[in-house]
Amino acid sequence: MRLPVLVLAFVALFASPALAQRLDETPRVAVISAFPPEIGALNAATQDQKTFDVHGVKFMTGQMEGKPVVVFLSGVSMVNAAMTTQMAIDRFNITRIVFSGIAGGVDEGLDIGDVVVADRWAQNLESAFARETDKGFEVSSSIRNSTLPNYGMIFPRAIVLPSAPDGRVWFPSDPALLETAKTVAASVALQRCAADKCLVHPPKVVIGGAGVSAPVFLDNAAYRKYLRSAFEARLVDMESAAVAHVALVNKTPFIAFRSLSDLAGGGAGANEMHTFMALASDNSATVVKAFVKALPN
Repeated sequence: MRLPVLVLAFVALFASPALAQRLDETPRVAVISAFPPEIGALNAATQDQKTFDVHGVKFMTGQMEGKPVVVFLSGVSMVNAAMTTQMAIDRFNITRIVFSGIAGGVDEGLDIGDVVVADRWAQNLESAFARETDKGFEVSSSIRNSTLPNYGMIFPRAIVLPSAPDGRVWFPSDPALLETAKTVAASVALQRCAADKCLVHPPKVVIGGAGVSAPVFLDNAAYRKYLRSAFEARLVDMESAAVAHVALVNKTPFIAFRSLSDLAGGGAGANEMHTFMALASDNSATVVKAFVKALPN
C-alpha cells in the first residue's frame, strides 16, 4: 500500500521545477553594466577572476578594490536587466547591487560627462495608451492609477506589486549606499577629453534626484522636456529602474552610477552618444571603483 505513495512522491520530485543552483557562497557586490563598452574598465579592475556561464550569461567573480564582487552584463533594456539581475541573486550571495553605465541627460543643468547617482527610479513607459475621442484622450479610472500628467495618448501608470497593491511609481536607491557615494563624489578625477574632442565643462558627480528608464532609446527633445516636467527626471536610461525593481523585491540594497553620454535629444546637433560613450563609460567606472573601495566590509 505504501509503494504507490512513494512512486508518486518520486515523480513529483522530478516533475517539479529545479531550483537555481548557488554557484558561489561568498558575500559579493554585484557590479553590472548593460553592454560591452560600459564594462571594460570594471573587468580590468577585477583580480582573481573566475567565470561562470549560466544559459549564455557570463558572471565573473573576483576582487575589485579589495572587495569580493561578481561582475556581469545585464544586456540592454528592461527585460534583459531584470532577468540577469534575478539570475545573479539566485546563484550568488549578493549583498549589494551597483549599476555602472551611460545615460541620456534630461536635467538642463547637467552636462555630458557628468556622473549622476539618482536617489529614485521610475519606469516612465509603464503606461496606458489612451483612446482618442471627441473630448480628447480618455483612460478608464480602473486602468489609470497614477496622477502623473500624460504625454498625448501616453498616460503613466504605477506598477502593482504584492507589497504595493495600489501601485508604485518610484523604486528607491539605498540610503546608506547614497551616503557612501557622497563621501567619494568629491575625490574622483573625471575625464574631460575623448580622443580629439573635449567637453566644454569639466564633468562632476551629482548625487540625488530622479532617474527614469524605459525600453526606448530617447533622442527626442519634446519627450525629454516632458520627462523633466512630469517626473522631474535628471537622466534617462534603459535598465536602472528594472534593476531597482528587482532589488526592492529581493530586499537587496541598490544604487546606479550613470554618466551622461548625450542629452537625449536636447543637443543642438546630432546625438552625441557615440562621440562620448567611451568617456562616459570610463567616468562612471571611475566613480564605481572608488565607491566599491569605500564600502564597509
